[in-house]
Amino acid sequence: MRRILIANRGEIARRIIRTARLMGIETVAVYSDADANAPHVREATLAVHIGPAPATESYLRADKIIEAALKTGSDAIHPGYGFLSENAAFADACLGAGLIFIGPGADAIRAMGLKDGAKRLMRQAGVPIVPGYQGDDQSLDRLQRSANAIGYPILIKAVAGGGGKGMRRVDDADSFADALLAAKREAARAFGNDSVLIEKYLTQPRHVEVQVFADTHGNVVHLFERDCSLQRRHQKVVEEAPAPGLPESIRKAMGEAAVKAAKAINYVGAGTVEFILDVSEGIEKAPFYFMEMNTRLQVEHPVTEFITGYDLVEWQIRVARGEALPAKQKDIRIHGHAVEVRLYAEDAEGGFLPSTGRLERLHLPANQAGVRVDSGVEEGQEITVHYDPMIAKLIAHGTDRTVAIDRLVNALDATIAVGPKTNRGFLARLIGHPAFRAEEIDTGFIERHMGELAPIINVPDRLLALAALAAATPRAAPDMSSPWTALRSWRLNLPYRQSVDLFLPDNTKRTVTLTRTAEGMISVGGLDEPLLASPAWRDDYRFEVDFSGSLARATVLAHEHSLEVRVGGLTFHFGLRDNAEGDKGALPRDGKLMAPMPGKVLGIFVKPGQSVEAGDRLLVLEAMKMEHRLTAPAAGTVKAVHIGENDQVPEGRLLIELDVEQASA
Repeated sequence: MRRILIANRGEIARRIIRTARLMGIETVAVYSDADANAPHVREATLAVHIGPAPATESYLRADKIIEAALKTGSDAIHPGYGFLSENAAFADACLGAGLIFIGPGADAIRAMGLKDGAKRLMRQAGVPIVPGYQGDDQSLDRLQRSANAIGYPILIKAVAGGGGKGMRRVDDADSFADALLAAKREAARAFGNDSVLIEKYLTQPRHVEVQVFADTHGNVVHLFERDCSLQRRHQKVVEEAPAPGLPESIRKAMGEAAVKAAKAINYVGAGTVEFILDVSEGIEKAPFYFMEMNTRLQVEHPVTEFITGYDLVEWQIRVARGEALPAKQKDIRIHGHAVEVRLYAEDAEGGFLPSTGRLERLHLPANQAGVRVDSGVEEGQEITVHYDPMIAKLIAHGTDRTVAIDRLVNALDATIAVGPKTNRGFLARLIGHPAFRAEEIDTGFIERHMGELAPIINVPDRLLALAALAAATPRAAPDMSSPWTALRSWRLNLPYRQSVDLFLPDNTKRTVTLTRTAEGMISVGGLDEPLLASPAWRDDYRFEVDFSGSLARATVLAHEHSLEVRVGGLTFHFGLRDNAEGDKGALPRDGKLMAPMPGKVLGIFVKPGQSVEAGDRLLVLEAMKMEHRLTAPAAGTVKAVHIGENDQVPEGRLLIELDVEQASA
């Protein structure tokens, strides 16, 4: 295998290029109009343009990708993940064109492609599955009777696709019909298939998946498990390996079940068998059930690479070349612990809405001990609406879970991304949360602790002092040879004094006084008790203060009229001037509802003249593969609707006008 075309983009394309280069294999990148200047295009041996920005006209065009592979003399195609990676027709087309598909055979992809059929296969193979209905009869009556027989709560799941689309929890029989219709409608739109299955909803589940690998010589192994329980809207937020607190007996049984699943479909290559673990009665004897199998490499594969020491992309390439697996099951061991988070361009404090724009500044801490960063973007690049808004994956490894978490918190503190809003602060608070550190995790973790994961409002005095010192301390040391620059605001026979006004998130003003002492220290006043400090910038972002022998280190970002101070995974925001603008989330006085991000209007649920209450659904906007409900922020009457269903709208577009005064009259 001399040359591989990568049918993907972003961080996974760069990831494959990195391993291929180490193996002496050339790579071919494909790119759309939006990715012409992307890093993966520059780093590959060759690059081929395949179409406009929308994925349906570029990265999902199997014909264009195969044409590019043949034109560049490629021997094989690596699909990465997403896009065409689990498309059986594409795998067949590659083989039909004389190209090696670096992935499983089309039959295995088809076998696992629909959740209902996959569960039937697994039941036959002796792999435990969640009690439920996976039949072909999709009538409302049959599905309702199955749900009633299983017992509520139940889960409706689309048989095709994933990512939480076409999925609904139902708590009682009266709610079933509406939930079913909504799930089917969403599944049809997302996957072109509205079939669903019904299964028992586990009230306290953990999502644990097992990495499997198989070759063409009959060898199948597992590389242990990953815990992906921390999720929001069924989307993974944190992944770690191995699963915290998992008894060795369950680890062994789960690994064996995953191998059995792979053998049942004659699997070849890298795959992930996903299980749900019911920990409602404790983890010691928790039952586990097959959910689905992802017939590709997973986004979270780096945590497995960290704990096993193996390069999974290298294994994929070796298996595709017909080689035997590089290791036997008895040789694969767990080394330490690894945790991964996904840094997204999204407004975590504003309902996790996607955020777009130019990355004005981007610093990712790839040089920290035990930290790995996989990113597909770089400073100056645009985050657009066309693709997944992930900026980077940050992965940390340590001798144990505590070390790995501490390293990841430090890495998040050191991450600088200025331009689009990001979920960085939310991620740092999440993995630093005491309950997460205590291994008290399940898929309801984020929802249960959301109130505690909000930004910190109460600010300790020492943090106020640090912020004031950062605002007043020059980043570059003054020229001490000149009396005019050695001191600022110098006055004869008086100490040097400066006052710094800091505005907290609730717009409370705190004035901190800084007075230089005869010994060269700074006395900090205006607090509950005075402090003596010696501050210094270590680089553009790292700030350090010696409080009489107690050292405080922070990452400090200066924005226009504000400071952002990060310490130990917590982020504190300080305004440097009064910014009393009121509640930005409130409806404007003129009642105009604007698009919070660019997207497609999927549904409009009101019409002019209709009365609405606060919280009523107005419309659904799709952006970056996610659906976002826009609700009425106040009671009123719909004055006008300015868009139609299926309209593409830019950020800031006027959507709906409400007459709010009429409702309050």
